[in-house]
Amino acid sequence: MADVGFLGLGIMGVPMAQRLIGAGHRLTVWSHTAEKAARFARLHNCALGDTPADVAQASQTIFLCVGDSAMSREAILGEEGLIKGAGIDSLIVDCSTISPTTSKEIAARLTEKRIRFLDAPCTGSKPGAEAGTLSFMVGGERAVFEQARPLFEAMGQALYYCGGHGMGLHAKVTQNLILGNIIQAFNEGIVLSTKGGVDPQVMIEILNNTGARSAYVAAKAGFILRGDFEPTFSVRWLEKDLGLALQVGSELGVPLPTTAASQQQLRAAIAMGYGQDDICGSIRALEDIAACHVRRDEASTSV
Repeated sequence: MADVGFLGLGIMGVPMAQRLIGAGHRLTVWSHTAEKAARFARLHNCALGDTPADVAQASQTIFLCVGDSAMSREAILGEEGLIKGAGIDSLIVDCSTISPTTSKEIAARLTEKRIRFLDAPCTGSKPGAEAGTLSFMVGGERAVFEQARPLFEAMGQALYYCGGHGMGLHAKVTQNLILGNIIQAFNEGIVLSTKGGVDPQVMIEILNNTGARSAYVAAKAGFILRGDFEPTFSVRWLEKDLGLALQVGSELGVPLPTTAASQQQLRAAIAMGYGQDDICGSIRALEDIAACHVRRDEASTSV
């Protein structure tokens, strides 16, 4: 049993924190939304921190899963951040998907204070977090990662050590870059075939049994046909992550033209009101533009 802190109680954070509690650890929690943290603490009989610094004072290891680079920097390095309460040799594990450059800067500041740090973004969305089957991509000192392995194993099954600080995020940004491009390729293809008169279910069966097969299509096609866009990973967050990929590409001098186009498609979906949808809901933007609905709950062919 360990004293663990957890910051960020959103779609991913809640089930991740629940898995740590289920493994027998004592948790202290905090969220940007105070009511959300208070409700979680009440339901799960765990401690509540008024600030990230309070959580750090009560914990030897602190996980956080927040929305973007600015939120992560503030939660860790801000006036009431973890750095203000964390003890020497305590460990902060950032599971957020943020800029690798920002994460390296955070790591350097924490190292000055003799606070250990890992960047450990995860993938698997809400179902993976609930089932404890997340995949973690970890950057930092390997020895620190190995010491923290039992805590990771409470939340995930696949643990990938990627190298020094920031390397977990480089891997995660790459993974989401590929995912985002697959999504847009599927959206374009299924709308094109539907408007041309091919039954969407038939087209999906073709995709699932040819070289174009992808885990994304296999997992999400049914939700698209039902018009079920309840978010497990929302359009707005994937658009943010593709922006991170483009930032990294700029820093490293790597052109990413396909990713740039995919981000613009996601941004269009957000502008059209679909930003809170699950990522598969991004298809609605192209459906609207093409006047063709793939979903069975609407005119399932050309309009």
